[in-house]
Amino acid sequence: MKMLRTRKEERRAYLLLVLPAVLLYFAVVAFPMVFSIWMSVSDYSGGQIFGGSTPVKLIGFSNYSRMWNDKYFWISLKNNVFIVLISVFGQIPLGFVLAYAINRGRVRAKGFYQTIIYLPCVISSVIVGILWQTIFSPYGPVTELMQRSIPGWENNLLSNPRTAIIPVLLVMLWMYTGTYFIIFLANLQKIDQQVLEAARIDGATEGQTLRYVILPALSGVIVTSAILAISGSLKSFDLIYAMTGGNPARRTSVLALYMYDTAFRGAPNYPLANAVSTFMMAFSFLLIIITKLVEKRFGGREE
Repeated sequence: MKMLRTRKEERRAYLLLVLPAVLLYFAVVAFPMVFSIWMSVSDYSGGQIFGGSTPVKLIGFSNYSRMWNDKYFWISLKNNVFIVLISVFGQIPLGFVLAYAINRGRVRAKGFYQTIIYLPCVISSVIVGILWQTIFSPYGPVTELMQRSIPGWENNLLSNPRTAIIPVLLVMLWMYTGTYFIIFLANLQKIDQQVLEAARIDGATEGQTLRYVILPALSGVIVTSAILAISGSLKSFDLIYAMTGGNPARRTSVLALYMYDTAFRGAPNYPLANAVSTFMMAFSFLLIIITKLVEKRFGGREE
C-alpha cells in the first residue's frame, strides 16, 4: 500500500514537472501547426477569424491545387532542392574534410583555421547577403578579376535568370560549412585515440581507418547533420532576401520567400501562404524519413 502511494506521488510529481513544457509545446508548436493546416483549407481573406461578419468556410484542397499550378511555386521548389543538395552533398562533406584535416594534424595553426572557417556562421545573414551582392555586382571585385584575364567580360551572374541562383548557392556553401566543421571536429576529438592507434598497429592505412573506424563511429553525427541541413535549407529566407530578393524575375525565390510574397506582398492570400507552409513541413518530414531510411540501410551505429 505504501509502495502504491509512493508510485502515485511520483507520477503526480512527474506530471507536474512535465505539464509546463507540454503546455508550452501546444501553445507554441502544436496549435500554430494545426491552425496553419486549418487555414490552408479555408477561404479566409483577412479580418476577424472567429465571430466575424463573414464566416470562414472550409473549401478543401483548392489552395493546394492553386499552389500546384503556379509556376513560381515550382521555381521556388526547384531552388530549394538545389539548396538541399548543396547543403547535404556540399557543406557536410566539405565540413568533414576540413575537420578531419585539422584533427589529424595535417595543417598548422589550427586555432587560426578554426576561427576563419567558422567565422561566416556568426555574421548576420543580412550582412553576408549585402556583402556578396556587392562582390558579385557588375562593378564588384568578381567583375574586375575576370576582366583582367578575359578583357571585355560582362558580369551578368545576378541579372541573368539562368545563372542568378549559382552565386546564391556558392555563398550558402561558404557561409554554413563552418557549422558542420565544428560539429565534426568536436565528435572527431571524442573518438578514442587508442582505437585509432590499434588500427595503425594492425596495418590499416589512413583510408581504411577512415572507412572502417571513423565513419562508422560518426554515422549518427552524419545523419543528425543531414537533418539539420535539410531543415535549415527549407527555411532559407534572410540570406536570399538580402542578396537577391528572389529576383531576377523571381528566379532565385525559395519556398519561404514565395510564402512571404503570397502572404504580405500585393493582395495577401493567407490560405495559399499556409498551404505553402504545410507543404514545406510535409516535404521536410519526407526528406528526413528518407535520410533515416538510408542511414538504417547503409549506415553504421555510433558507439
